[in-house]
Amino acid sequence: MRMRRIAAAVVVLLAVAAVPAATIGQSEHSNDTYRQLDLFATVFERVRAEYVEEVSDQELIEAALNGMLTSLDPHSSYLDQDSFQDMQVQTRGSFGGLGIEVTMENGLVVVVSPIDDTPAFRAGLQAGDLIVQLNGEPVLGLTLSEAVDRMRGPVGSDITLTIQRGDRDPFEVTITRDVIRIESVRHRIEQGDVGYIRVTSFTEQTEQGVENAVASISEQLDGEVSGYVLDLRNNPGGLLDQAVGVADAFLERGEIVSTRTRDEDDAQRYNAEAGDISDGLPLVVLINGGSASASEIVAGALQDHHRAVVMGTQSFGKGSVQTIMPLPGHGAMRLTTARYYTPSGRSIQALGISPDIEVLPATVEELDVAARRESDLRNALTAEDEDADNGGDGDGSAAGEPAERPTDYQLDRAIDLLRGVALFNRQVSN
Repeated sequence: MRMRRIAAAVVVLLAVAAVPAATIGQSEHSNDTYRQLDLFATVFERVRAEYVEEVSDQELIEAALNGMLTSLDPHSSYLDQDSFQDMQVQTRGSFGGLGIEVTMENGLVVVVSPIDDTPAFRAGLQAGDLIVQLNGEPVLGLTLSEAVDRMRGPVGSDITLTIQRGDRDPFEVTITRDVIRIESVRHRIEQGDVGYIRVTSFTEQTEQGVENAVASISEQLDGEVSGYVLDLRNNPGGLLDQAVGVADAFLERGEIVSTRTRDEDDAQRYNAEAGDISDGLPLVVLINGGSASASEIVAGALQDHHRAVVMGTQSFGKGSVQTIMPLPGHGAMRLTTARYYTPSGRSIQALGISPDIEVLPATVEELDVAARRESDLRNALTAEDEDADNGGDGDGSAAGEPAERPTDYQLDRAIDLLRGVALFNRQVSN
């Protein structure tokens, strides 16, 4: 009997030895996967049979899928058919809701940025605000998708958000839902000769919108433009190809951004084509903590190529790539598949873009300074031409009338910088 057991053991050992080591590893891995799937099936059946309330199979499966994806990072998630359709509409520039881009941090919803001229923007929500309650119910315990779904609702209906801002006590904000129509690019002329271009998000129309804005400003000023301010503050991002297109519009050559996956062979690089729509005029890019993703790609590319001066405050730091993978008949999954890198090789993820010149938001007050002048001195010599125009108070305002102070301190500093660069360039060329 003992000899038979030994012989059987030898046969087993020989059989194992004849199987390649890689196959053994794969087999062990498969067996472990099957055991885990068996565990999932057991839990699924227990919940379906014994949970205190009846839950549909679809709800359980979708919750399991979403839990698997959201546990990876804040931006991966499962999209049911309705959410997938909403996402497609949003990238085309129109959708329903409050008008905020959000993410999740430590179980709370964080406002990345409010979108210009939306209910959330008009209600005063700010980048970095924590949404801790929705209509009095805690956000803690919800997934990001669940929280977003609860913030959606019929147009004209109200929702009350409880906001935690910095060290302040939580406060409530009631917002009326509306259809959000995003005009992703707006422009105007500042102080007579500076082109101001505001990009609120990167939708399908953004690249063309920026090109149209530059052409319109140049036409209005008959080509006498000192420079451009590209305002990306509180821009939560959007489509990668549109970010590449906007950066390309101001670059003559070179890499714009690269994406790298866990497979080094799958790295992609996006390069600029010849042609600068601004003809090389000075450019300032404004960013802040609400500038994320595609905004950071544009700012990082223009900064690395020394094409623009980046001004403002540190950006948000979302440097990951999400791929939308449709699941026929079941919506889609949003999966983080790569990271963004600027032309110099900097990772944007969790670091963001540091401005070349840091300018914090501020308000400016006019000081009442009683200054004595030469003409106030006793026996002072009179001017050679007392009727000459001395330029008033130097700001174009009527005597005794205070000049209107700019309400946007960061933009004002950007315009000052552009004027200085333009003046220097003119002096050099002369």
